[in-house]
Amino acid sequence: MPVPTLVYVGTYTNEKSKGIYLFRLQTDNLEVSQNITLVPLGLAVETPSPSFLELDLKRRLLFAVNELSEFEGQRTGAVSAFSIDPAKGTLTLLNQRPSMGTGPCHLVLDKEGRHLLVANYGGGSVSVLPVAANGQLGAATEVIQHAGSSVHPDRQRGPHAHCVTLDSANRFAFVCDLGLDKVLVYRFDPQRGKLTPHDPAFAQLKPGSGPRHMVFRPDGRFAYVVNELTSTVTAFRYDAEAGALHELQTVSTLPEYFDGANTTAEIDIHPTGKWLYVSNRGHNSVVLFNVDPEKGTLTYVEEQGTGGFKPRHFGIEPSAEHLAIANQDSDTVLVARIDSGNGRLKPSGVFANAPTPVCVKFLPPPE
Repeated sequence: MPVPTLVYVGTYTNEKSKGIYLFRLQTDNLEVSQNITLVPLGLAVETPSPSFLELDLKRRLLFAVNELSEFEGQRTGAVSAFSIDPAKGTLTLLNQRPSMGTGPCHLVLDKEGRHLLVANYGGGSVSVLPVAANGQLGAATEVIQHAGSSVHPDRQRGPHAHCVTLDSANRFAFVCDLGLDKVLVYRFDPQRGKLTPHDPAFAQLKPGSGPRHMVFRPDGRFAYVVNELTSTVTAFRYDAEAGALHELQTVSTLPEYFDGANTTAEIDIHPTGKWLYVSNRGHNSVVLFNVDPEKGTLTYVEEQGTGGFKPRHFGIEPSAEHLAIANQDSDTVLVARIDSGNGRLKPSGVFANAPTPVCVKFLPPPE
């Protein structure tokens, strides 16, 4: 029997949720979308508010932020490292470390697998934690505190680091700070786990935008930032040698007919680089953009309803055949098939139940 693709769902823990939940992706017939479903396998591990997950496919490790304001008596959140049981997919805690800031909400493993870079939303800082060969986390080798504010009276009174993205060369780290309306740029030393402010030190977004997450096109020529507060995406041309972002365009994530309240959440790009996806909370959709192969600019194609409320993160399967959406306020996860010809989503219509889901990650079988 072939080893299945597993799906991990991070949550906000509460009276309903206890940690990270595990599912098996079942695809009886890819041409019949109704046969795509997530089979629940139970609680993968109990851990507090694992709101964002990262996988190391080679070493079969999973890392999670614990989005807390206090950990071990300190004013900080935490980061947890887990080993993955090769037979069951369940998780075993290796160790935990302070994230060195409150409310960690995002983390990324560097290209060499030696360090985790963590965005602390509440504290408005970015930290770097070393990862040992066995997956255990070391004490932070770097902590950089952001400072400043922007125009939104509630959301931008101070810095709020929301994600860290590395370029393909592992040379530069880009930190979207929602509170500052900036994507800050750091030179990254993968040997020592250190960050140095770059020149130019940041890419400026329009005041009130609230940059949340960022993704590079697979060829590294362009980057895209989703702006939470204005429901827009800003496209940049990337100068890889200089480590500089040059703005190309900003487009709305909402159809013209919609005038309700909305904030964006996740952004990701198809492995072919042809299509970009963004989730809308309020409009409750995932929208599709075509990516111009030469210019890198975006063209709005269509929206796809998620069948639930407050779609947060979505995960694209590494094979690029499926996308799974976490409906945070509906306690559901919806799987859709990705049309390989035009990138459009074809939802299964079958919901998996998961308490307060906020992050979805696919674990394909070992190569």
